[in-house]
Amino acid sequence: MKKQLLPIQQRLEIARLKTLTAYERRARGQGYKWVAGVDEAGRGPLAGPVVAAACILPEDFHLPGINDSKKLTAEERERLYDKIKENPAILSGIGIVEALIIDQINILQATFQAMVAAILQLAQKPDYILIDGNQLPRLDMRCEAIVEGDTLSQSIMAASILAKVTRDKIMLEHHKVWPAYGFKENKGYPTEKHRECLKNLGPCPIHRMSYEPVKLARKEPLTSLS
Repeated sequence: MKKQLLPIQQRLEIARLKTLTAYERRARGQGYKWVAGVDEAGRGPLAGPVVAAACILPEDFHLPGINDSKKLTAEERERLYDKIKENPAILSGIGIVEALIIDQINILQATFQAMVAAILQLAQKPDYILIDGNQLPRLDMRCEAIVEGDTLSQSIMAASILAKVTRDKIMLEHHKVWPAYGFKENKGYPTEKHRECLKNLGPCPIHRMSYEPVKLARKEPLTSLS
């Protein structure tokens, strides 16, 4: 009996997903069992928190359609978010650092704080961590920084989706309180309309007062945080 061939698109997707688990497979080949991917959402916005997620996927697990969250539509992100959250074999954690803390310790340190909080939320402590970017927070476990990791590692992609969808949900709630700033559409990012609102209305309590466009929009001089 001839072996039935899979459709070309399905074969390509399987090959892509196998490529996306190369970092995880390498770590496990070195003896590490619990490999977590970590990513953040919200370093660039003028308002709202920075959110990080950590995700441990089962060995030999492939999630069809997964990609860097920025390359997915909102509907695709929501669908994959639900698949990740509803799968009992997938472990995940979320860390959130609000604008006030970002202003006090700067966005890089706030991002690291959110990442550490997300990792600590995991039901199982990881023994190897893949982190998107070129800098690492201080952790007592083996870490690897991967530039553009959200395009190269399935675990980091899963984390990027969790972080992005979680943050978007937060900004939708903020929109209900401060609808004039258009957080429903801009999610706090510095769009032209958002900048115009800042100019006309000044910042609201969830704006990052240490960011230059927000400083310029304040109706009074920024008080020193030191």
